[in-house]
Amino acid sequence: MQQPKGGEGEAAGPYDVAEHWPQPFARSGYIQGSQGGVFAETPNRIFLANRGELKLPATLPADFNGSWGSLGQRATLAPPAEMRNCLVVVDANGRLIESWTQHDHLFEGGRGPHKIRIDPHDPERHVWVVDDQRHQILKFTNDGRLVLTLGEPGVAGNDQRHFARPTDIAWLPDGTFFVTDGYINTRVVKFDRNGRFVMTWGTPGTGHGQFNLPHAIDIDRHRHLYVADRANHRVQVFDENGKFLDEWPDIRSPTHIMVSADDSVWVSDLETSKLLKYDATGRLLYHWGVYGTYPGGVWGIHQFSVDSAGNVYIAETYGGRTQKFTPKPGASKEKLMGVPLTSAAAR
Repeated sequence: MQQPKGGEGEAAGPYDVAEHWPQPFARSGYIQGSQGGVFAETPNRIFLANRGELKLPATLPADFNGSWGSLGQRATLAPPAEMRNCLVVVDANGRLIESWTQHDHLFEGGRGPHKIRIDPHDPERHVWVVDDQRHQILKFTNDGRLVLTLGEPGVAGNDQRHFARPTDIAWLPDGTFFVTDGYINTRVVKFDRNGRFVMTWGTPGTGHGQFNLPHAIDIDRHRHLYVADRANHRVQVFDENGKFLDEWPDIRSPTHIMVSADDSVWVSDLETSKLLKYDATGRLLYHWGVYGTYPGGVWGIHQFSVDSAGNVYIAETYGGRTQKFTPKPGASKEKLMGVPLTSAAAR
């Protein structure tokens, strides 16, 4: 069979990009801001962590595609965002079905939510939000009622009651959870299921168990913790008590980690705009993704999520958008991102 000539390769690897997703939800004259995070609870219920809304310029270029990044400027360097529609829920078609505007005030004085997660072992599906600049972890019921706050709003600290720009959260099956803390502190903090402090580890540096911006965390079925040590360009692996187990070097700027049900470990790289697939020993198996502000390209992957149907969602901190990718018909299973590791209790 004769092969076609030319072309630039497949920007989205084994996926097709869903066009015009999500549907616009910002008020007239504004656009969604930098996207801190995304979490797909189901294929028809996807949470977006939106860092407020940005006012659009009076005149837009002809090639404006609906995201701030296509204006040639990072969404994080745009004029200050108005904290509106910070936590929203969309359906499979990207249509807005919920906006938790009653909580927008929680993000005033900061830059909006940093990441959003649901404990995969929790049958009640509580929603957890990390706010780095306000130094807090917020826990909501699945319908948006605030039930737990960790950290003091706007007050940084390095003790059992405070954070200093925390970044991410992950859980063991019994509800024990770990927070990467973060841009200022260089530690991992362990809490019991009720939010009581258990222990912490990590100091500034490049050695084993030291960090320079621990930015993401996830846990495998063997209770091993994978920590994205972003500014040290690596992933470190620990047991649940902070014992160092392994190091995966030469990852330029890891921002998010997901352990899939097939025991693969997926890592996003902010600088290369790639999603990297590793086995549990740190061996690189595959990668996809290219830089771009066009549909299918990405600029600044900050968090990604995979739903139970295999659709992938990518939140772009620089591009100022979240994109949905659907598996191509006949795509190799080895190249597709597996569904997240979860527990029977939460299914």
